[in-house]
Amino acid sequence: MSRQPQAAVGAPLSRVDGRLKVTGQAKYAADHDIDGVVHAVIIDSTIGRGRITGIDTRAADAQHGVIGVISHLDKPTLAYRDNPGPIPGRRLRVFQDDAVRFFGQPVAVVVATTLESAQHAAGLVEVSYDVEQPSTDLTRSPAVDGPAPFARPYARGNATDALGAADVRLEMTYRLSRNHHNPMETQATIARWDGDKLTLWDKTQHVIGTRNELAAVFGIPQENVRVLSPFIGGAFGNALRAWPHVTIAALAARETDRPVKLALTRRQMYFTVGYRPAYEYKLRLGSTRRGRLTAMTHEMKYETSRYEQFWEANQALGQMLYAVPNVSQTVKIVPLDVSTPQWMRGPGYSGSAFVIETAVDELAHTLGIDPIELRMRNEPGEDPSTQQPFSTRRLRECFRVGAREFGWHRRNPRPRSTQDGDWLIGTGVATGCYDVFRGQAQAHVRLDADGTAVLQSATHDTGTGTYTSMTQVAADALGLAVHNVEFRLGDSAMPPAPAQGASQTMLSVGSAVQDTCDKLRQQAIRLAVEDERSPLHGVEADDVVVRGGRLHIKGDAARGETYRQLLTRNNRTHLEARGSYTPEAESRFSMYGYAAMFAEVAVDARLGLVRVRRMLGVYDAGRVISPKLAESQAIGGMVGGIGSALLEHTVTDHRDGRIVNANLADYLVPVNADVPDLKAVYLDGEDYKAAPIGVKSLGELVQIGVAPAIANAVFHATGRRVRELPITAEALL
Repeated sequence: MSRQPQAAVGAPLSRVDGRLKVTGQAKYAADHDIDGVVHAVIIDSTIGRGRITGIDTRAADAQHGVIGVISHLDKPTLAYRDNPGPIPGRRLRVFQDDAVRFFGQPVAVVVATTLESAQHAAGLVEVSYDVEQPSTDLTRSPAVDGPAPFARPYARGNATDALGAADVRLEMTYRLSRNHHNPMETQATIARWDGDKLTLWDKTQHVIGTRNELAAVFGIPQENVRVLSPFIGGAFGNALRAWPHVTIAALAARETDRPVKLALTRRQMYFTVGYRPAYEYKLRLGSTRRGRLTAMTHEMKYETSRYEQFWEANQALGQMLYAVPNVSQTVKIVPLDVSTPQWMRGPGYSGSAFVIETAVDELAHTLGIDPIELRMRNEPGEDPSTQQPFSTRRLRECFRVGAREFGWHRRNPRPRSTQDGDWLIGTGVATGCYDVFRGQAQAHVRLDADGTAVLQSATHDTGTGTYTSMTQVAADALGLAVHNVEFRLGDSAMPPAPAQGASQTMLSVGSAVQDTCDKLRQQAIRLAVEDERSPLHGVEADDVVVRGGRLHIKGDAARGETYRQLLTRNNRTHLEARGSYTPEAESRFSMYGYAAMFAEVAVDARLGLVRVRRMLGVYDAGRVISPKLAESQAIGGMVGGIGSALLEHTVTDHRDGRIVNANLADYLVPVNADVPDLKAVYLDGEDYKAAPIGVKSLGELVQIGVAPAIANAVFHATGRRVRELPITAEALL
């Protein structure tokens, strides 16, 4: 097969859906205009644990426009057939009993003809409880073993003996606060039944998963459920599963025989759609006086709900990031009277990176070794946990380029040595790393006789630019201009694709798109070389390339014809093909994306306020399909990392489990003033061991390493080591 000319991939194209978004034509979940739609408002529990003893709906029922109030007292029939999800345990079964398992749990729903009527009526419903004391404090509740196989104890060598023999030993305990997803678009669902067929317009990062979940809940065939999600206003992981409100919307639509719209408030987003869990993480580290790491032990525990066992990939970095011969890890979970956590950008890796990378920085200071140099002395030649070769590992180059671009050589290594008026100035560095995650994906393409193509896959665009990047891959594979290719997504009726999470979309769906479009292009070439009337008749298929919608001989652009000419002459209205990507069951390589993160901060010496002055990220992420999108991803990841490092902290009142700061006035997230100078550099290259299109992980990678780089810069500025996130002014005074 001849290699296609590349025009779109690697070009800094603007988003193909940009005009729809800036003109308000892009329809998000709650924007769809469905005939006859009515509105639903959820009533949340006001206790953290107990039993519902009564629900008085008389005042609500008497309100104009109210259609009904639904709760467990109505005994709604739901099948809840077995549909094994990614999180072990029994998922929350809405309105099936009187038990309250966490503060903010949905206990009823009001349906009315207008949103205002539903909101007013919801405030009139009186719920009484038999109250029990909830357990919501990670530090005061017993831990249990994490769910298998996601939290197995790990060991190599003998970490205990190695620590005892180490020249230098450090022992540290870290605490990471709970973080909440705060996308621009809150969760929303519109549900409509047509007989026994259900259509959902939903904010979801996995239309296939939501389809399967709702089919299981209502006991209907999966083909009877269709989920549509063409645009998503940010998600960061909290839309990776179907939360209770999706079932409630569908249930309300079934019970009222009307299409129902249900949109969560910003406050409700803090109670029922997941969060990054709080952690307690103990790390012991041993090394030689020359900075060779000899041992690491990791003891971590994090919160989960009682009814499900949440897990995330928090062990990998401790096993493979550095050449440490002796490592042990234990992972525990703490079941609490809270809702289930959920994966949040850089899940597992972000917290582990903060712990490991600040500990390595502390060791570098203790030994008097430059933090970059210490990391390079412990670079492994192969994956220490699997003995596999790395598909690519250009971390040395990331640090070399980053140090040059950032001006690392100008750094005075002594803490608290640089000032700017009342501000203490510090610089820090950290490594970022994330797994190359891959999933099965399919796509379908149709090329019409007018030379335009439409491609489809049931993937998603959470704002990452999937519409654009897939269009770029398809355009080059088909040999068409970008404006002649349309990519469609967000429909469970399309060829299946994995969830948009774990940085797998570009790799998995992009590889399926490449395969699909390659098949169609080859189909067209075969048609031409076998057609006696074609100028390409008799030419070897491998000698034909396509560019600008024209098939021609490689090296002789004059001899050829357009798709339009070929199809018209052969009386074809179109050509179509279906392709796929299936990763190998077991790879021979260790595959990760890497980053070197640099940060400069200023700390007010009197007030303890921290301000990020500039950040630089240098990434080994394989082939970059769309430079503008990659730049946007990196900047967004840095912003998220700044939030975790300095601002974001969910506060719980442990008396009843209420989240105190469940709003954007009190739960702080970064704003433009917090992010003055952010820069991203991507190393040129590709990783064809990781993917047929040469890409690796990117979307998660860009946030990992940001928080420890900032924390290390804060230490350099102040001489004070903070082992809790977020870093507060109180910790620095």
